[in-house]
Amino acid sequence: MKMSSLRSNSTTIIVLLSLVFATLSGQCQGGDVPLEVGFYKGKCWTADVEAIVGGVVRAQFMKNPSITAALLRMQFHDCFVNGCDASILLDGNNTEKTAGPNLSVRGYEIIDAAKAAVEAICPGVVSCADIIVMATRDAVALSGGGRYTVQTGRRDGTTSSAKNVDLPAPSISVSDSIKAFAKKGLDATDMIYLLGGHTVGIAHCSLFQDRLYNFQKTGKPDPTMDSSLLTALRARCPPNTTVDNTVNLDQNPLSSMIVDNSYYRQIILHRGILQIDQELALDPLSKPTVTAIANGFDFSTKFGQAMIKLGAVQVLTGEQGEIRGSCRATNKPSK
Repeated sequence: MKMSSLRSNSTTIIVLLSLVFATLSGQCQGGDVPLEVGFYKGKCWTADVEAIVGGVVRAQFMKNPSITAALLRMQFHDCFVNGCDASILLDGNNTEKTAGPNLSVRGYEIIDAAKAAVEAICPGVVSCADIIVMATRDAVALSGGGRYTVQTGRRDGTTSSAKNVDLPAPSISVSDSIKAFAKKGLDATDMIYLLGGHTVGIAHCSLFQDRLYNFQKTGKPDPTMDSSLLTALRARCPPNTTVDNTVNLDQNPLSSMIVDNSYYRQIILHRGILQIDQELALDPLSKPTVTAIANGFDFSTKFGQAMIKLGAVQVLTGEQGEIRGSCRATNKPSK
């Protein structure tokens, strides 16, 4: 073979290898792109990233359907503090996990399992922030809610601090709640639908015990609470007990594990558990919307739309953030 042909062939091989490495690098690092539906299509060869995550969630759901409430809470607690960057997943002293409101957050093992599954197929490509959003969507669908289409392309944050955790308290007023959500780019209607996640949630007695015995330091129960519910909750949550029991936020026993509009029907009947739940049905700022949702048939669609908006709060994309190898630890070298 002539030397000119060898040089030509060598040059061709080098160019091809360069293109391959450039493609792989692009898959791992991402570009300056916003969130989009189907972001991972083609980035893990023929693998369907969303299907992989969905398989993990389905397996976990079959064992414990309450993971839907856990994942909804996780996504909310993550996105409401510094945006949807998976900072709630980071282990360590004084991370978001250690803050009081997050001590009862659960479901981390589901995200770990989903991350391990996608890493086994295409390492360094799928963010933990995206996994939270995909997993939550899948759990909602498994619990009877509509299957909304998620956008992906988030990157993971590199810092997490307990002092940044400033989540709305269960006793917050409707007007203050609207203001808190507005700071995240979410309007009053978004807030009302997102609180509808309580349709599958639970609450510890300590979060509403004042409503049962000493509402606003009156020495009496909350007068807005249904009397039969008050009796039942007092039996479940006796005073001066060392056991912090839990109750369903949707007091319809036939619907407390289903993502639907039953929660709104219950709070209209004065059967709300948390103070903010009941106030939604009473405050003029939210009452008309609550009534419309309770009597409507499009909750799943509107709830999905609100979850999509929540998932877009202060996201990191492009060259911002990182793609963690482990959702519990940042790739950033320790000092």
